[in-house]
Amino acid sequence: MLRWLQNSPQLLEQVYRGTYQLIKPWRRWLMPGSRLEKFFIRAERLGKGAIFDCRMCGQCILHSTGMTCPMTCPKNLRNGPCGGVLPNGNCEILPDMPCIWVQAWERSQHMKTYGLEILVVQPPTNHALKDSSSWVNDMHRMDEMMPRGWQTLLGGE
Repeated sequence: MLRWLQNSPQLLEQVYRGTYQLIKPWRRWLMPGSRLEKFFIRAERLGKGAIFDCRMCGQCILHSTGMTCPMTCPKNLRNGPCGGVLPNGNCEILPDMPCIWVQAWERSQHMKTYGLEILVVQPPTNHALKDSSSWVNDMHRMDEMMPRGWQTLLGGE
């Protein structure tokens, strides 16, 4: 519906920063599982769904990927393209679709605040957060917590 907005990453970056500042004071009421989180889930599903084809992973990194959702990659790659990007910049799995990561790279170049975050390696997707509010998870750093067992695999405790 509103996917054309993705081609204005600098505008979306400002909206992201503004939204974060607006909801930050409400942090103590934005608890996982609360009624307020349910409202945020519906709002994210509607708003981010229309603009970014959001898959409700619960750990949104749009600001780190040029305002392009990496979960829309047919391979769900979170850290850059696979080795199969076609010469025209399209996806090897869906050849009529532009590669999500080519778009993310190009869009990140227009972002003043978060543009360089595309170079940051993202942790694996925590599927336990699926269908929860990424804003609530971010406010409580749930998106940074690793499930039991990941610490050992990733060289942690």
